[in-house]
Amino acid sequence: MYYVYFLQNEQKETYIGCTNDLRRRIQRHNHGKTHATRGSSWRLIYYEAYLSKSDAFRREQRLKDYGQALRQLRDRLRDSLSDKS
Repeated sequence: MYYVYFLQNEQKETYIGCTNDLRRRIQRHNHGKTHATRGSSWRLIYYEAYLSKSDAFRREQRLKDYGQALRQLRDRLRDSLSDKS
């Protein structure tokens, strides 16, 4: 299984990534072992699961393009991102 995931830190910054071991990857983010997210505590907001690695990486790239796909996902996660849940 491959996962596309969406994280948020205390400063409301977000990060999108892809992995085949979601728990391990989030631990690496929170222990400063990932360069792009070092120095913050991250929480999992959302994830999608895929059987195909290529499908997961294609979805990650689409979200990282900051186009319509990311806007739609942020709209779906509005309450989760604002801590109003």
